[in-house]
Amino acid sequence: MSLGAGFAQAADEAPDALIKRISNDVMAAVKADPAIQAGDINRIVALVDSKIMPSVNFSRMTSSAVGRYWRQATPEQKKQLQDEFKTLLVRTYSGALGEVKDQTVSFKPFRSRAEDTEVLVRSEVRGRGEPIQLDYRLEKTPDGWKIYDLNVLGIWLVETYRTQFAQEISAKGLDGLIESLSQRNKSNSSTKAG
Repeated sequence: MSLGAGFAQAADEAPDALIKRISNDVMAAVKADPAIQAGDINRIVALVDSKIMPSVNFSRMTSSAVGRYWRQATPEQKKQLQDEFKTLLVRTYSGALGEVKDQTVSFKPFRSRAEDTEVLVRSEVRGRGEPIQLDYRLEKTPDGWKIYDLNVLGIWLVETYRTQFAQEISAKGLDGLIESLSQRNKSNSSTKAG
């Protein structure tokens, strides 16, 4: 198979197949890597960056989280917000992946029509305790399906951050939010597990 055929296949991949592939790849990588299981943040970040982030519509996720203030942001502020928000999300994901032991992911029946441009893929992470609800909102883009929101245990990520970000922006402006995210990311990076 040529490289071009691989890209065409990814662009044609159904949204539920995409999420299943990512989930299986990530779970297999975590279970095969003792450093990730031990909480090595750099290995976890590399895994999230390589396996998950290419399938995320990051600009939509960031602009949705910033909400109506996004239109007021300068191009430089938008870039800084995206960079800091990505770091925050990668580290959030990293914390969850460091906990993966013998969990499996099961998928709820998926329904969509050929003309749908936005869909919901629902799954559960099953392990020792109660199953954890994990749902994905995806949109069809010219590059295939991309994740733009995530629901963990009934809480949509973008909505949660939108509320937090709005409070910070109204108190300290967009630069205040960027500074706050930067500080949070710096403090998170200094608390490495080990």
